[in-house]
Amino acid sequence: MASVAKHGVYIQVPFCQSKCTYCNFHTGVFAEGLRSPYARAVRREIAEHERFYGRSGIEWKSPAESQIQVDTVYVGGGTPSLLATDELTGILAAVRAAFDGEWSEATLEADPETVTEERSAAWLAAGFNRVSMGVQSFHDSELTAAGRMHRRDDIYAATKRLRDKGFINISFDLIAGLPHQTADSWNESVARLLELRPEHVSIYLLEVDEGSRLGREILSGGKKYGAEDVPGEDAMADFYDSACERLEGAGYEHYEISNWALPGLGSRHNLKYWRREPYFGFGAGAHSFSGNHRWANAHDPNAYIAAIEQGRLPFEQLERVSDAQANEEELFLGLRQLDGIDLASMGQERREELSERIEALREQGLVELNGSRLRLARAKLTVSNEVFVSLLD
Repeated sequence: MASVAKHGVYIQVPFCQSKCTYCNFHTGVFAEGLRSPYARAVRREIAEHERFYGRSGIEWKSPAESQIQVDTVYVGGGTPSLLATDELTGILAAVRAAFDGEWSEATLEADPETVTEERSAAWLAAGFNRVSMGVQSFHDSELTAAGRMHRRDDIYAATKRLRDKGFINISFDLIAGLPHQTADSWNESVARLLELRPEHVSIYLLEVDEGSRLGREILSGGKKYGAEDVPGEDAMADFYDSACERLEGAGYEHYEISNWALPGLGSRHNLKYWRREPYFGFGAGAHSFSGNHRWANAHDPNAYIAAIEQGRLPFEQLERVSDAQANEEELFLGLRQLDGIDLASMGQERREELSERIEALREQGLVELNGSRLRLARAKLTVSNEVFVSLLD
């Protein structure tokens, strides 16, 4: 009997209208004329992926898999909603032509100010059934400081346009820890989100590292980008905890550290990452995982386009996932999910190796152990990294 593998497809579009001060992704502001050649290169990579992988020595499916189907598609960035609608339609058509399967979920990331009635209708007609909007905040002062192009009114207008055109699955992102954010402004952002009631919510704590302009400014003690007005770690943790309580009270299920959804509407594509299920990544900077191998394309879109036009895959990383790596990934990715992991699925040697560490974390109130089911303690989700380090050290 044929073994059918269900894969996800992720398509990276690295173009932005402006670079957010907190952003540490490999995205940027590129000439508008680059968008069409880029979309053309992505379509070619998708169409010729088997040949590209074969030439690069990439093991893109296991010997046991005789057939591959795609059931989720996610177009992210960057701001993929900047692409012309015919370019997005063409990319989805390329996925359909290259892979069998029925899509349970096809997501497009969009910034609120890019959502128009015409685009909304075209996205739905192309096959997208879910839109993830980078809302970040409902306060204009916070949005301005962060370098965002949209304002609060744009969020309301975009949501109405998407609803009017037929989208019934919308996700909002919020960031806890933006410059000028206070307890009152955070609570109001959460209230406005609940007023619009998207089907899915992601809440992220501001990352402070060398990868963003704001992060570098904070670490150097500077004042640019509102660095001196960024809430402290304790305040951010309080913002997160209050959002957890309010979202739960509004009927949202907390299913992953940073993600909530109305019943049955968790992100099916992103669950593949946390469950270590296979996915293809296409486009500059996109990552892929076959179950045995991981690989990533070059980040620079110009280099990516040039390589594809020359008939080669511009990958920068290719590694075989060892058994030890797989065990570690299963542990920390599994624990990111609120349901946790079943220790019984691990080998006895691995369980014995972890037992003392798990017991120490349990005594500290950081994890809960119910039979063989291990999960993070609900009240300690903001210190999850401490748990991961303790288990994997």
